[in-house]
Amino acid sequence: MMTNLFSTFDPATSMNYSLNWLSTFMGLMIFPYSFWMLPNRMSMLFNFMIQKLHNEFKMLLGKTSKGMTLMIISLFLFILFNNLMGLMPYIFTSSSHLVFSLTLALPLWLGLMIFGWFNNTNYMFAHLVPSGTPNVLMPFMVVIETISNIIRPGSLAVRLTANMIAGHLLMSLLGNKSININSTILSIIMLVQMMLMLFESAVAIIQAYVFSVLTTLYSSEVMN
Repeated sequence: MMTNLFSTFDPATSMNYSLNWLSTFMGLMIFPYSFWMLPNRMSMLFNFMIQKLHNEFKMLLGKTSKGMTLMIISLFLFILFNNLMGLMPYIFTSSSHLVFSLTLALPLWLGLMIFGWFNNTNYMFAHLVPSGTPNVLMPFMVVIETISNIIRPGSLAVRLTANMIAGHLLMSLLGNKSININSTILSIIMLVQMMLMLFESAVAIIQAYVFSVLTTLYSSEVMN
C-alpha cells in the first residue's frame, strides 16, 4: 500500500499519457501564444496580477528593485504553473520533488550570498549580530545567524515540497479507499475530494507566492 501510494511521485512511472518531467517546461510552449491574442478578460486579469506583484516586490526590495522584480515574478509564475499542472490527472507533479525546489532555491541563495559578501562585506558581518545584542551573547548570535542563513535554501525547498506532497497524498488515500464501497460513502468521498481539490488549488497559489516573497525578503536583506 505504501509503495502504491508514493508511486504517484515516482518520475519513472509508466502510466499512459504521463508527461512526467516534460510537464515542467510546458509553460514555455503555452505562454508565447498570449502575445498573438487580442486583449480579453484572461489577459487583463493576468496583467493586473503581474502589476500587483511588481508593486509589492518593488516595495519590499526598495532601491534595488531594478530587474529583480522581473526575475521574482518569473519565478512566481513558473512555480505556480507547475503547482497547478500537478493537480491535473496523468501529469507529473514536479514541484513535489526536492530536485525541483532545491534547483530553484539553492542557486538564488548562493548568488545572493556571493553578491552580498563581495559587495557589502561590512553589512554582512554586521547583519550577523542584531542591534542591541549584549556582548555576552554576541558569539552565540553569530552562530545562530550563520546557521539560519545556511538553512534558508533548505527551508524554502522543503516548505514547497512538503506542502505539495501532503495534499496529493491525502487525495491518493481517499482515491484508494473509494474502491469497492457503497454509493453513500462514495458520494461523501467525492464531496471531500472536491473540497480538497479547491484547497489544493489555493495551496498551489499560496506556496508559489510564499516562495517568491521569501526570496524577495532574503534578497532585500543582502542588497539594501
